Amino acid sequence: MIKTRSTMIAGLAGTLLALSGAAATLLALSGAASAQVAAPAHIVAPPPAPAAPVACTAPAAISHFERPLLHTMARLIGGLPLTIVALGSSSTAGAGASSPAASYPSRLEAELKQHFPGRDITVLNRGVNGDEADNMMARFQNDVIAADPQLVLWQVGTNSVLRDHPLKPHSVALHEGIDELKAIGADVVLIDPQYAPAVLAKSETPGMVEQIAVAAKDEDVDLFHRFALMRNWHEVQHLPFDVFVSPDQLHMNDWSYACVAKLLGTAVAEAATRPVASAAMHSR
Repeated sequence: MIKTRSTMIAGLAGTLLALSGAAATLLALSGAASAQVAAPAHIVAPPPAPAAPVACTAPAAISHFERPLLHTMARLIGGLPLTIVALGSSSTAGAGASSPAASYPSRLEAELKQHFPGRDITVLNRGVNGDEADNMMARFQNDVIAADPQLVLWQVGTNSVLRDHPLKPHSVALHEGIDELKAIGADVVLIDPQYAPAVLAKSETPGMVEQIAVAAKDEDVDLFHRFALMRNWHEVQHLPFDVFVSPDQLHMNDWSYACVAKLLGTAVAEAATRPVASAAMHSR
Protein backbone atom coordinates (compact mmCIF):
# COMPACT_ATOMS: atom_id res chain seq x y z
CA MET A 1 0.00 0.00 0.00
CA ILE A 2 2.84 2.32 0.89
CA LYS A 3 4.59 1.38 -2.34
CA THR A 4 1.52 2.08 -4.39
CA ARG A 5 1.11 5.52 -2.72
CA SER A 6 4.78 6.31 -3.44
CA THR A 7 4.35 5.27 -7.03
CA MET A 8 1.28 7.54 -7.38
CA ILE A 9 3.11 10.50 -5.86
CA ALA A 10 6.06 9.96 -8.17
CA GLY A 11 3.75 9.73 -11.19
CA LEU A 12 1.95 12.91 -10.17
CA ALA A 13 5.22 14.75 -9.74
CA GLY A 14 6.32 13.65 -13.21
CA THR A 15 3.09 14.88 -14.71
CA LEU A 16 3.47 18.24 -13.00
CA LEU A 17 7.01 18.54 -14.31
CA ALA A 18 5.85 17.69 -17.81
CA LEU A 19 3.08 20.27 -17.63
CA SER A 20 5.53 22.86 -16.33
CA GLY A 21 7.84 22.17 -19.23
CA ALA A 22 5.02 22.45 -21.73
CA ALA A 23 3.95 25.76 -20.24
CA ALA A 24 7.50 27.05 -20.49
CA THR A 25 7.60 25.99 -24.13
CA LEU A 26 4.31 27.77 -24.85
CA LEU A 27 5.59 30.93 -23.17
CA ALA A 28 8.74 30.79 -25.25
CA LEU A 29 6.78 30.29 -28.45
CA SER A 30 4.44 33.14 -27.48
CA GLY A 31 7.40 35.48 -26.91
CA ALA A 32 8.90 34.54 -30.26
CA ALA A 33 5.60 35.16 -32.01
CA SER A 34 5.26 38.55 -30.29
CA ALA A 35 8.76 39.46 -31.37
CA GLN A 36 7.91 38.53 -34.95
CA VAL A 37 4.74 40.65 -34.87
CA ALA A 38 6.48 43.61 -33.26
CA ALA A 39 9.43 43.60 -35.63
CA PRO A 40 7.63 45.26 -38.59
CA ALA A 41 6.83 48.25 -36.35
CA HIS A 42 10.47 49.27 -36.68
CA ILE A 43 10.30 49.25 -40.49
CA VAL A 44 9.56 52.71 -41.98
CA ALA A 45 7.00 52.52 -44.79
CA PRO A 46 8.04 54.26 -48.02
CA PRO A 47 6.33 57.63 -48.62
CA PRO A 48 3.42 57.60 -51.09
CA ALA A 49 4.27 58.47 -54.66
CA PRO A 50 3.57 62.15 -55.46
CA ALA A 51 0.46 62.81 -57.53
CA ALA A 52 1.13 63.40 -61.19
CA PRO A 53 0.90 67.10 -62.12
CA VAL A 54 -2.28 68.11 -63.91
CA ALA A 55 -1.65 68.91 -67.56
CA CYS A 56 -2.60 72.37 -68.82
CA THR A 57 -4.52 71.72 -72.02
CA ALA A 58 -7.41 73.21 -73.97
CA PRO A 59 -9.07 72.76 -77.37
CA ALA A 60 -7.61 75.03 -80.04
CA ALA A 61 -11.01 76.61 -80.63
CA ILE A 62 -10.98 77.97 -77.09
CA SER A 63 -7.38 79.18 -76.88
CA HIS A 64 -7.03 80.64 -80.39
CA PHE A 65 -7.60 84.28 -81.37
CA GLU A 66 -9.67 84.86 -84.51
CA ARG A 67 -8.00 88.18 -85.34
CA PRO A 68 -4.31 89.07 -85.64
CA LEU A 69 -2.87 91.50 -83.07
CA LEU A 70 -1.62 94.08 -85.54
CA HIS A 71 -0.26 96.70 -83.14
CA THR A 72 1.52 94.06 -81.08
CA MET A 73 2.86 92.49 -84.25
CA ALA A 74 4.23 95.79 -85.57
CA ARG A 75 5.99 96.44 -82.28
CA LEU A 76 7.68 93.07 -82.37
CA ILE A 77 8.62 93.43 -86.02
CA GLY A 78 10.19 96.81 -85.26
CA GLY A 79 12.22 95.40 -82.37
CA LEU A 80 10.67 97.95 -79.99
CA PRO A 81 9.60 97.42 -76.37
CA LEU A 82 6.16 95.88 -76.01
CA THR A 83 3.83 97.10 -73.26
CA ILE A 84 0.72 95.16 -72.31
CA VAL A 85 -1.87 96.32 -69.79
CA ALA A 86 -3.91 93.68 -67.98
CA LEU A 87 -7.05 95.54 -66.90
CA GLY A 88 -9.64 93.95 -64.66
CA SER A 89 -10.84 93.16 -61.18
CA SER A 90 -9.73 90.68 -58.52
CA SER A 91 -8.96 87.80 -60.86
CA THR A 92 -6.54 90.10 -62.67
CA ALA A 93 -5.14 91.51 -59.43
CA GLY A 94 -4.46 87.91 -58.38
CA ALA A 95 -6.96 87.08 -55.64
CA GLY A 96 -6.56 83.42 -54.77
CA ALA A 97 -2.91 83.28 -55.83
CA SER A 98 -0.21 82.48 -53.29
CA SER A 99 1.74 85.63 -54.23
CA PRO A 100 1.68 88.50 -56.75
CA ALA A 101 4.18 86.55 -58.84
CA ALA A 102 1.56 83.81 -59.29
CA SER A 103 -1.07 86.15 -60.77
CA TYR A 104 -1.87 85.68 -64.44
CA PRO A 105 -0.26 88.99 -65.60
CA SER A 106 3.04 88.10 -63.92
CA ARG A 107 2.99 84.60 -65.35
CA LEU A 108 2.01 85.94 -68.77
CA GLU A 109 5.04 88.22 -68.90
CA ALA A 110 7.28 85.22 -68.21
CA GLU A 111 5.49 83.17 -70.87
CA LEU A 112 5.87 85.87 -73.53
CA LYS A 113 9.56 86.29 -72.77
CA GLN A 114 9.95 82.59 -73.46
CA HIS A 115 8.17 83.00 -76.80
CA PHE A 116 10.29 86.05 -77.66
CA PRO A 117 13.71 85.64 -75.97
CA GLY A 118 15.68 88.82 -75.45
CA ARG A 119 12.74 91.10 -76.19
CA ASP A 120 11.68 93.92 -73.87
CA ILE A 121 8.16 92.89 -72.83
CA THR A 122 6.26 94.32 -69.88
CA VAL A 123 2.85 93.23 -68.62
CA LEU A 124 1.35 95.79 -66.21
CA ASN A 125 -1.17 94.47 -63.69
CA ARG A 126 -4.03 96.94 -63.47
CA GLY A 127 -6.50 94.75 -61.62
CA VAL A 128 -8.51 96.23 -58.74
CA ASN A 129 -10.63 94.06 -56.46
CA GLY A 130 -14.36 94.56 -56.90
CA ASP A 131 -14.21 96.74 -60.02
CA GLU A 132 -16.91 96.67 -62.67
CA ALA A 133 -16.77 98.00 -66.22
CA ASP A 134 -17.60 101.59 -65.33
CA ASN A 135 -15.00 101.64 -62.51
CA MET A 136 -12.36 100.37 -64.91
CA MET A 137 -13.30 102.95 -67.53
CA ALA A 138 -12.82 105.67 -64.92
CA ARG A 139 -9.24 104.39 -64.56
CA PHE A 140 -8.48 104.35 -68.28
CA GLN A 141 -6.51 107.59 -68.33
CA ASN A 142 -4.18 106.81 -65.43
CA ASP A 143 -3.99 103.02 -65.58
CA VAL A 144 -4.12 102.37 -69.32
CA ILE A 145 -3.59 105.37 -71.59
CA ALA A 146 -0.68 106.76 -69.57
CA ALA A 147 1.22 103.48 -70.10
CA ASP A 148 0.91 103.78 -73.92
CA PRO A 149 0.23 100.04 -74.39
CA GLN A 150 0.15 98.17 -77.66
CA LEU A 151 -2.15 95.51 -76.20
CA VAL A 152 -4.90 95.73 -73.56
CA LEU A 153 -6.31 92.58 -71.98
CA TRP A 154 -9.68 93.54 -70.51
CA GLN A 155 -11.13 91.05 -67.99
CA VAL A 156 -14.70 92.11 -67.29
CA GLY A 157 -18.20 90.98 -66.30
CA THR A 158 -17.78 88.87 -63.17
CA ASN A 159 -18.59 91.46 -60.50
CA SER A 160 -21.63 92.74 -62.35
CA VAL A 161 -23.03 89.20 -62.36
CA LEU A 162 -22.18 88.60 -58.71
CA ARG A 163 -24.06 91.77 -57.73
CA ASP A 164 -27.09 90.84 -59.84
CA HIS A 165 -26.83 93.97 -61.96
CA PRO A 166 -28.85 94.08 -65.19
CA LEU A 167 -27.08 93.18 -68.40
CA LYS A 168 -28.15 96.08 -70.63
CA PRO A 169 -26.25 98.90 -68.87
CA HIS A 170 -23.18 96.69 -68.78
CA SER A 171 -23.43 96.15 -72.53
CA VAL A 172 -23.50 99.90 -73.18
CA ALA A 173 -20.44 100.48 -70.97
CA LEU A 174 -18.59 97.57 -72.56
CA HIS A 175 -19.00 98.90 -76.10
CA GLU A 176 -17.99 102.41 -75.03
CA GLY A 177 -14.93 101.08 -73.26
CA ILE A 178 -13.80 99.02 -76.24
CA ASP A 179 -14.14 102.06 -78.51
CA GLU A 180 -12.01 104.13 -76.13
CA LEU A 181 -9.30 101.48 -76.00
CA LYS A 182 -9.23 101.07 -79.77
CA ALA A 183 -8.93 104.85 -80.14
CA ILE A 184 -5.56 104.89 -78.37
CA GLY A 185 -4.10 102.60 -81.03
CA ALA A 186 -3.96 99.38 -79.01
CA ASP A 187 -5.03 95.83 -79.72
CA VAL A 188 -7.86 94.76 -77.42
CA VAL A 189 -8.56 91.29 -76.06
CA LEU A 190 -11.60 90.71 -73.85
CA ILE A 191 -11.53 88.07 -71.10
CA ASP A 192 -14.90 86.78 -69.93
CA PRO A 193 -15.87 85.54 -66.41
CA GLN A 194 -14.44 82.51 -64.67
CA TYR A 195 -16.28 79.19 -64.55
CA ALA A 196 -16.52 78.78 -60.78
CA PRO A 197 -19.31 77.74 -58.38
CA ALA A 198 -19.98 81.26 -57.08
CA VAL A 199 -20.37 82.56 -60.64
CA LEU A 200 -22.40 79.60 -61.85
CA ALA A 201 -24.91 80.20 -59.06
CA LYS A 202 -25.97 83.48 -60.71
CA SER A 203 -28.78 83.41 -63.28
CA GLU A 204 -27.27 86.19 -65.42
CA THR A 205 -23.97 84.37 -66.00
CA PRO A 206 -24.85 82.78 -69.38
CA GLY A 207 -26.18 86.12 -70.60
CA MET A 208 -23.00 87.92 -69.55
CA VAL A 209 -20.78 85.39 -71.32
CA GLU A 210 -22.88 85.76 -74.47
CA GLN A 211 -22.88 89.56 -74.19
CA ILE A 212 -19.09 89.73 -74.08
CA ALA A 213 -18.80 87.37 -77.06
CA VAL A 214 -21.21 89.51 -79.08
CA ALA A 215 -19.36 92.71 -78.13
CA ALA A 216 -16.04 91.21 -79.25
CA LYS A 217 -17.53 90.23 -82.59
CA ASP A 218 -19.33 93.55 -83.14
CA GLU A 219 -16.28 95.60 -82.19
CA ASP A 220 -13.87 93.37 -84.16
CA VAL A 221 -11.63 92.55 -81.20
CA ASP A 222 -10.38 89.25 -79.86
CA LEU A 223 -11.83 87.25 -76.98
CA PHE A 224 -10.09 84.86 -74.61
CA HIS A 225 -12.78 82.33 -73.70
CA ARG A 226 -11.90 81.85 -70.03
CA PHE A 227 -15.39 80.62 -69.13
CA ALA A 228 -15.35 77.94 -71.83
CA LEU A 229 -11.79 77.00 -70.97
CA MET A 230 -12.55 76.38 -67.30
CA ARG A 231 -15.79 74.60 -68.18
CA ASN A 232 -13.75 72.28 -70.39
CA TRP A 233 -11.45 71.50 -67.46
CA HIS A 234 -14.43 70.52 -65.34
CA GLU A 235 -16.91 68.95 -67.74
CA VAL A 236 -14.61 67.40 -70.37
CA GLN A 237 -11.34 66.80 -68.56
CA HIS A 238 -13.23 65.96 -65.33
CA LEU A 239 -11.03 68.06 -63.06
CA PRO A 240 -12.67 68.78 -59.70
CA PHE A 241 -13.17 72.44 -58.86
CA ASP A 242 -10.53 72.34 -56.12
CA VAL A 243 -7.87 71.77 -58.78
CA PHE A 244 -8.46 75.16 -60.40
CA VAL A 245 -10.67 77.20 -58.03
CA SER A 246 -9.68 78.67 -54.65
CA PRO A 247 -11.48 77.58 -51.46
CA ASP A 248 -13.71 80.68 -51.71
CA GLN A 249 -15.37 78.99 -54.73
CA LEU A 250 -14.85 82.14 -56.79
CA HIS A 251 -11.26 83.00 -57.57
CA MET A 252 -8.69 81.03 -59.46
CA ASN A 253 -5.58 79.52 -57.86
CA ASP A 254 -1.90 79.18 -58.72
CA TRP A 255 -2.46 76.29 -61.12
CA SER A 256 -5.29 77.92 -63.07
CA TYR A 257 -3.59 81.33 -63.22
CA ALA A 258 -0.47 79.64 -64.61
CA CYS A 259 -2.48 77.65 -67.13
CA VAL A 260 -4.43 80.69 -68.31
CA ALA A 261 -1.15 82.59 -68.70
CA LYS A 262 0.38 79.74 -70.68
CA LEU A 263 -2.56 79.45 -73.08
CA LEU A 264 -3.00 83.22 -73.34
CA GLY A 265 0.72 83.64 -74.02
CA THR A 266 0.56 81.09 -76.82
CA ALA A 267 -2.51 82.79 -78.31
CA VAL A 268 -0.88 86.24 -78.16
CA ALA A 269 2.36 84.94 -79.68
CA GLU A 270 0.54 83.25 -82.56
CA ALA A 271 -1.76 86.22 -83.28
CA ALA A 272 1.21 88.61 -83.17
CA THR A 273 3.28 86.59 -85.65
CA ARG A 274 0.53 85.49 -88.04
CA PRO A 275 1.45 86.47 -91.61
CA VAL A 276 -0.41 89.71 -92.32
CA ALA A 277 0.93 91.98 -95.05
CA SER A 278 -0.58 95.15 -93.62
CA ALA A 279 0.92 94.79 -90.14
CA ALA A 280 3.84 97.14 -90.78
CA MET A 281 1.40 99.93 -91.65
CA HIS A 282 0.18 99.93 -88.03
CA SER A 283 3.60 100.56 -86.48
CA ARG A 284 3.59 103.21 -83.76
